[in-house]
Amino acid sequence: MPTIVPLPAAAAMALTLLATGCATPLPLRSASCDVVHPPSLSASPDTDRVTTRLTVLTYNIEGLGWPARSGREASLRAIGDRLSALRVVGQAPDIILFQEMFSGAAKKAVAATGYPAIVTGPRRTTRAKGVTRETLPGKSHIKRGEIGLHFTGSGLAIASRYPIVEVDMHAYGRRSCAGIDCLANKGIVLARIAVPGVPTPIDIYDTHMNSRGASRAPGPRNLAAHDRQSLEASAFIDRTHDDAYPVIFGGDFNMRHSEPRWENFSRYQSLNLVHRVCADPASACDVRMSWDGDEPWMDTQDLQFFWPGDRVAVRPIRVEAMFDGGPSGPELSDHDGFLVTYQLSWPKGTVSQPGGC
Repeated sequence: MPTIVPLPAAAAMALTLLATGCATPLPLRSASCDVVHPPSLSASPDTDRVTTRLTVLTYNIEGLGWPARSGREASLRAIGDRLSALRVVGQAPDIILFQEMFSGAAKKAVAATGYPAIVTGPRRTTRAKGVTRETLPGKSHIKRGEIGLHFTGSGLAIASRYPIVEVDMHAYGRRSCAGIDCLANKGIVLARIAVPGVPTPIDIYDTHMNSRGASRAPGPRNLAAHDRQSLEASAFIDRTHDDAYPVIFGGDFNMRHSEPRWENFSRYQSLNLVHRVCADPASACDVRMSWDGDEPWMDTQDLQFFWPGDRVAVRPIRVEAMFDGGPSGPELSDHDGFLVTYQLSWPKGTVSQPGGC
């Protein structure tokens, strides 16, 4: 009689995630310009610019399945229902960047939001291209999930009230992940969004980068993996972004309380950080959340970056939390939602560029 060898915990977790997540279809939807409600535009007679607002939420919904997490179905269902109710009354974010949409319940929650346009990031089988083959520091280990196979996709999704006119994505390389994170095909996704009345589309990026202690990989190894993902994300943005369009880059960057990770990330990425801009009193940004210290961006994993386009400018004018246990909703994940209101502006008379609404 053959000997039955127990699966390592990481492999057992991966098989469970695969079984529970793949049975539920991805929440993919498309919308056209003629069926969406346009935003309000403002053209003050004493200025030569037109303005509008765009709200963007980044939210890690803790959508892991059993045995990584248990009992998440009710909270995930509440996330979808609450966002749907807010959308019906016109109070939901215009765009949501989701992370950890792994389980079937998580996919159902994103679908239940009712947004007319939804795209997802790298799938389980999406191949990484143009990545390093150099090994990471230390040795790989099957017990922490470094088995050379992906059992889930990236867990990324972008939901929009406006049409998504172009999609692109990049899966981080297999030599660019460490520990349990390697079980998911983490990466970055672009949704080019056409906002009716705005002369150019907006490039929206979403990512979820390698964790630290939660990865179970040694510090030097998970730091090197994060560094490689930072480089790959920057290269992907450089390759896919049109300089004529504003860009907003958000997600779970896993850089909280880590100076080395910030230093590495900043070597590759020159976009403006919302936290840094809004922490400056001279910015006139309305901060509606509690920030401690001079560097509030060091206290969170959830961030947004931005950069103006050649024809349309963008700047944050308000930041606030969602699903933090306050008036915006109960805590339904191990992350709060981070909501940024941006002002878009452009000169009067600007001719709309092809690709917009």
